[in-house]
Amino acid sequence: MIRRATPADVPAMVGLVHELALYEKAPELCHLTEQQLRDALFGPAPALFGHVAEVDGAVVGLALWFLNFSTWEGVHGIYLEDLFVSPEQRGSGLGKALLQTLAKECVDRGYARLEWSVLDWNEPSINFYKAAGAIPMDEWTVYRLTGDALRTFSA
Repeated sequence: MIRRATPADVPAMVGLVHELALYEKAPELCHLTEQQLRDALFGPAPALFGHVAEVDGAVVGLALWFLNFSTWEGVHGIYLEDLFVSPEQRGSGLGKALLQTLAKECVDRGYARLEWSVLDWNEPSINFYKAAGAIPMDEWTVYRLTGDALRTFSA
């Protein structure tokens, strides 16, 4: 079952994000806490949204997303920050159901696009996304300022 996340889901969701970091070979870079996620999803002005996949009362998958905006289209879109399903539940259709739920959010709200990033080496996910009809934006390169570079540039 796919549903919107609730505050009670936060501990399981944080665990899944840490599992995702391990899968992406960077667990040391994941510092997300329950309080941070709770504040981001359910604070006074939430800018992060979430859905969970639940099996037999247990949260086994998640989609965390936020709104972006296309100046060319003149409407919002959804940026999918994290999509993750526990390894033991993969192949059950939950990942597809989570992605379809976000696609439906876009269609129902009149948003122009659903987009995300995927690591170049993550062939299972790339194949999954291509099977859904997604196309890679190969002509675009993601840039990021973080840590010391962010602080230095801001000065």
